[in-house]
Amino acid sequence: MSAIMKHQIRMLRQYLPWLLLLLGTDAFSVLLLWLSDTRAFLSLSAVIVLGSLLFFTILCGVLLYLTHKREQAFENFLENPDEHNEELLIKTVSPPEKGSVRHLGTFLRNMQDTHSSLTEQINDYEEYVESWAHEIKTPLSLLTLLLDNRKDELSPQVSHKLEHIRNRVQESVDQMLFYARLKSARKDHLFESISIRACVEERLDDYRPLLEEKRFVVQCSLSDDAVYSDQRGLRFLIGQIISNAVKYCGSEPELCIRSFYEDGRYVLSIRDNGIGVKSCDLPYLFEKGFTGDSGEDRKKATGMGLYLARGIAKELNISLHAVSEWGKGFEMLLLFPVVNGEHS
Repeated sequence: MSAIMKHQIRMLRQYLPWLLLLLGTDAFSVLLLWLSDTRAFLSLSAVIVLGSLLFFTILCGVLLYLTHKREQAFENFLENPDEHNEELLIKTVSPPEKGSVRHLGTFLRNMQDTHSSLTEQINDYEEYVESWAHEIKTPLSLLTLLLDNRKDELSPQVSHKLEHIRNRVQESVDQMLFYARLKSARKDHLFESISIRACVEERLDDYRPLLEEKRFVVQCSLSDDAVYSDQRGLRFLIGQIISNAVKYCGSEPELCIRSFYEDGRYVLSIRDNGIGVKSCDLPYLFEKGFTGDSGEDRKKATGMGLYLARGIAKELNISLHAVSEWGKGFEMLLLFPVVNGEHS
């Protein structure tokens, strides 16, 4: 049985009681004719049967046409609840239903106006956030220029504090931008071939002052393989993991970054020997605003870094797996997708 026929049968079911009543009335009339005049009944039986079948078929066709017309008018009305489509729908419904259709039309148009207004406000907000983030880059660039060219004129303590401030502001700006992109319907990812080694080394250079201040021992064992991904998103992911390693490091901090293949997938591992995460907190590590109960430093955190990292990773089709034991460090695994039998 085709889908169209099934749909037609479903439409006729709503009229089934009335159709059965019609058939019952027809059968009762035939019975009366048979009781009153058997000869007339026998001579007219073929005409009665054919007439009943023809009438029943025409009635079902008319009901199907009217029902289909009403459904089409209703779909057009839902798609665009303007006054024109509202009037077309009103012509297909019964008088008691006309008031409900007018009330529904008014409600849908008000909701449509509210939605348009909110969409416009969100777009304005996104544009403002992106504009502000680009504007703040100017003082950040000046601060970077000052630290690069006048570093010798500053005391090591002041220089480290300015580097720390610059990195924290830059990190906050990046988080805000990626949060806006994550919530936006517009996606501007640019997928290209990226060298993992170059990307990691670039992010390590960004965090070099903080790593040196904390006296990190950094070990890198990376292949020259390239992955197919979005550079800005990937840099943000790696930066968030390195930033967390710096924030929650121990007394003799170490950072180990390596790459390898596992089950045919390219894996980037970033591991530290910091305070780690309690096992009870691991399932909620990527939840928005979650900071857990793993020390005072985490209680002061916003809980947005790994939440944003998971969102960006999902858009880039990168799997994130966190492995940790309380007091014995933290490891984040980035598993890149496989495309056409090769790592992407």
